[in-house]
Amino acid sequence: MRFSQVDVFASEPLRGNPVAVVHGADGLTDDQMAAFARWTNLSETTFLLTPTDPAADYRLRIWTPGGELPFAGHPTLGSAHAWLEAGGVPAGEDLVQECGAGLVTIRRGETLAFAAPPLVRSGPVDAADVAGICRALRVPESAIVESTWIDNGPGWVGVLLEDAAAVLALDPDWAAFGDLKIGVVGPYADGPLAVEVRAFCPGYGMPEDPVTGSLNAGIGQWLAGGRLPTSYVASQGTVLQRAGRVHVVLEGSELWVGGDTRTTVAGTVEL
Repeated sequence: MRFSQVDVFASEPLRGNPVAVVHGADGLTDDQMAAFARWTNLSETTFLLTPTDPAADYRLRIWTPGGELPFAGHPTLGSAHAWLEAGGVPAGEDLVQECGAGLVTIRRGETLAFAAPPLVRSGPVDAADVAGICRALRVPESAIVESTWIDNGPGWVGVLLEDAAAVLALDPDWAAFGDLKIGVVGPYADGPLAVEVRAFCPGYGMPEDPVTGSLNAGIGQWLAGGRLPTSYVASQGTVLQRAGRVHVVLEGSELWVGGDTRTTVAGTVEL
């Protein structure tokens, strides 16, 4: 089977978040997909399949080393890049991806960008979860400016800290996370980058995700047009020596999340 490994959300080689993409994966079993995702040991591995919805151009299944996700952002963009590069031709101007979260629109411009799916959980974080978040992040409750659920599939809870420096300084207690998937954001005072973002999700088999489309989509739905501008660039992956740049644009009620994509490995895989 054809195989691509695509670096997502970085303009420089090897500075984004790689996704492993297996093409023509209709014949694979769940066990084979899970085993390959564990073997690649990347934050996500995806499998391109024939769509079951006539409105979709292709179907995507998304796996972490710890299990399958209904939706994830950097795999959506990286897989769309791989599908187009392999000769895929969308039925319309935009690409339409079928996945566990439903249909996701991906538009083509200078870069690819996906339309943020609706949140499956939103609203206030209860006191017990806030206490758990503070233990996991090793911060006092007073350090949290605001928190809310911003779950579009992976389970994210959003935490706003005072500034980017506070985000970069975090030293989490991984044993305290339990089932929490915590996305942390803090603003920069000035410059081309609006915020620094970090994504902590040890339950998915990786303690910290380098650059995260789904989390940035949730943060945008939460903060864009309010605490943040309607168009901004988020930085992520700094602590992991990456240079992720996520472009977020709020257009009316629709939020778009995009960034650079490039194939870094191409070949075949036998499963």
